[in-house]
Amino acid sequence: MCELMFFEDLQPGMEWKSPGRTITEADVVSFAGLTGDYNQIHVDHEFAGTTPYGKPIAHGLLGLSYLAGLCSHYPSVRTIALVRLLDWRFERPIFIGDTIHVLSEIESCSPKGRKSGEVVWHRQLLNQRGEIVQAGRMVTLVAAREFMPRKSRARIDTGTIDDSVSEKLNGTAALPSR
Repeated sequence: MCELMFFEDLQPGMEWKSPGRTITEADVVSFAGLTGDYNQIHVDHEFAGTTPYGKPIAHGLLGLSYLAGLCSHYPSVRTIALVRLLDWRFERPIFIGDTIHVLSEIESCSPKGRKSGEVVWHRQLLNQRGEIVQAGRMVTLVAAREFMPRKSRARIDTGTIDDSVSEKLNGTAALPSR
């Protein structure tokens, strides 16, 4: 596992590869029980044999769940929340017996408040043949190690404001006489 990282430690272009995880029939049956998704393509060998895949396939969301688990330690980041998935694609089926791993790359990092930042990750779930089975972008909220500086207030462009308003904003306007 990697050392715990915070928002300040992350920068675009950083990459990680997780270890592998082999998908078992018990995983698929357990996921079906957990979610209630007993679609025949996942749990019925006879039916699955009549499909273009020829055998049962794992649930797409099971693959996504394993991706979330595998990349929670590679890298090990103080994640506060998964914010959203962007452009997620289910490219190929995951079969029982496939060994999957995750490639993660940071696309961008941007502060969100003083205690955290938003990180956009490009993630790929690959099988043992190096084929992409799922891919897309994930956005997470990552804790900062220390409070980040407050953003400076935006300066007002006085070139587009008439002189009297500009003087008031800058504190140089003459006070009305009594």
